[in-house]
Amino acid sequence: MIHTIKKLILVSRPISWPNTAYPFAAAYLISGGALDPLFFIATLYFIFPYNLLMYGINDVFDYESDIRNPRKGGIEGMREQKAFHPTIVIGSLVLTVPLTIIMLLLGNVVAGLGLLVLTFFVVAYSIKGLRFKERPVIDSITSSIHFVGPAVYALLLTGLQPNAWPYILAFFLWGMASHALGAVQDIIPDRKAKIASIATVFGAKITIRLVVMLYLIASIIIILQGVPASIIGVAGLIYVANVIRYWNVTDALSAGTNKAWRRFIWLNLFTGFVVTMVLLYQVII
Repeated sequence: MIHTIKKLILVSRPISWPNTAYPFAAAYLISGGALDPLFFIATLYFIFPYNLLMYGINDVFDYESDIRNPRKGGIEGMREQKAFHPTIVIGSLVLTVPLTIIMLLLGNVVAGLGLLVLTFFVVAYSIKGLRFKERPVIDSITSSIHFVGPAVYALLLTGLQPNAWPYILAFFLWGMASHALGAVQDIIPDRKAKIASIATVFGAKITIRLVVMLYLIASIIIILQGVPASIIGVAGLIYVANVIRYWNVTDALSAGTNKAWRRFIWLNLFTGFVVTMVLLYQVII
């Protein structure tokens, strides 16, 4: 049992837990939410069950391509054998369904619909028959929804205000850029596996330049919101610096962008710290 739980945790990509749980928790509290049962239940949901559902389904339906991808098998994605796939699916359902029902009962109708839509996009990204991850541009849009969605769900719970939209838009563009960056490094293995993506269609050079522009626009949007939000926008420029060196990357050298992707994973911890400090400043002031 302990071994199974450990494997399920690894499948859920613990390094990415803050990318889904933090946006919900922060958005919920700064928009008027309290440390109530829904806060703790939803935060728990977006830490582990949500990520197990998202990455677990992806690992199951991407198995054939993942076993040929040299970067898989660690923090960037597991390569669990087919014999473990039923456990992943059952574990995902057992953990997500009950918590989803509780969240629907505790929240309002609009937020509940938002949660169901978010769940649909999580499943639709990988599951056979929908496979949004193989629909160029839609793949990046869907992936971004995976990370913006928890924050939007929180804002729907507390009453979505117009002044939140610039932040939602910036976060959404950041999410699209991040997915597209990840897709560039997989151009060659994806093409060999006949998997379409935003990067396989546009090519490495155009995709990377799109990534740079999306990161830049997202940062500018936040900078224009004034102090102290602009501090976050300035910090966001570090993503531009991380990628711009690959401005002229070719398809043949696209695998080399994995270095930028691995830096991106750790840059999230830095920007998360900056966001936390800004939010604490706002609360104190």
